[in-house]
Amino acid sequence: MIMSVLTAIPPAVIYILGGLIIALAIFLSIVIAKQSGKEEGLSGTIVGGSESYFGKNKGADKNAVLAKLTIIGSILLVVVSAALMILVKISF
Repeated sequence: MIMSVLTAIPPAVIYILGGLIIALAIFLSIVIAKQSGKEEGLSGTIVGGSESYFGKNKGADKNAVLAKLTIIGSILLVVVSAALMILVKISF
């Protein structure tokens, strides 16, 4: 009974999940590109980057938010990818 319900998955669901995977991959690429590297902190103190708009703490807050977004986005990407693989395996 359950298998007959699951085999009736419309193809639109598979396309929507595929599009969501692409959107999450683009989102993760942008978030990762916006993060500053670990080496930037040292060069910022030598050059005087701590007197910039962000200062010491605001730059760290920005990187903390970006790090959390990276973790959440990557978890969502894994979950959606696994769901898509399960649905494709069941429907074929």
